[in-house]
Amino acid sequence: MGKIYVVGIGPGAYEQMTIRAAKVLQKSDLIVGYTVYVDLVKEHFPGKEFRTTPMTKEVERCRLALQEASYGKQVSMICSGDAGVYGMAGLVYECSEEFPEVEIEIVPGVTAALGGAAVLGAPLIHDFCLISLSDLLTPWEKIEKRLLAAAEADFVICLYNPSSRKRSDYLEKACRIVKKYQAEETICGIVSNIAREGEQMELMTLEELEKTKVDMFTTVFIGNSQTKKIDGKMVTPRGYRNV
Repeated sequence: MGKIYVVGIGPGAYEQMTIRAAKVLQKSDLIVGYTVYVDLVKEHFPGKEFRTTPMTKEVERCRLALQEASYGKQVSMICSGDAGVYGMAGLVYECSEEFPEVEIEIVPGVTAALGGAAVLGAPLIHDFCLISLSDLLTPWEKIEKRLLAAAEADFVICLYNPSSRKRSDYLEKACRIVKKYQAEETICGIVSNIAREGEQMELMTLEELEKTKVDMFTTVFIGNSQTKKIDGKMVTPRGYRNV
C-alpha cells in the first residue's frame, strides 16, 4: 500500500534537516514540492524522481502526491521548516478524504522561528507566538487583532511573510500596531536567508524596525518588555535568576 510522508526539511541547509527527514526522503520513490524547496534538496538525493508545482498550486500539489501514493508509491511531500507550521500537513489531510486508502505520516522539521532564533541568540526563551503577515488566506483585520492581542499580552512575536512587492508596507503597519503596547526601544531582530547562502542578521529597536525594508525570505523577531541585547545577541530572560 502507498504512503505519503509530509516532511519538514528545515530552514534550508541540509545539515539542519533532521536525521529522520533525510532517511524518509532517501527511501521515498517520489519527492513532491514547491519548486524552490525541491531545488534545496535535489543534490542530496540523486536518482530520485521529483515533481514540482509553483506557488498558489498547493491543492494540485497535494492531490498529485496523494494520487501517486494511491498507486502504491512511497511519496514525500516536502515543506520548508516544519510541515505543521504554515506547511502542507493540514492540506494533505484535507485532500486525503478523496484517497482514504493512503496512509499519512508527518515528519517534523526546524521551523524558521527556531532556526532564526539560534542565529539571533535566545529570543524565544519565554512565551512567544508566530504570526504571518500574509493576508492571502487571512484577512488583514484578523491579523491586526492578533498582533494587538500579542503585544498587549507581552509575547515575543515572530513574524513570517513580513513583506512582498504587493505588501511592502505591512511590516511598518505591524510595528505601529505593536507600539500601542510595546516601547519604541523594544529590542528586535531580523534574519534573512536562514541556513542558506547569504544568511544575515541584524538587531535594532522597534522604532528602527518600523523603517526597515525586508522581504519574504526574512523572519522578524519583536522582543517583549524583558528582551535585551547581550554581547550583540537578542536574549529574552525567562527569569531563572530572579527565583
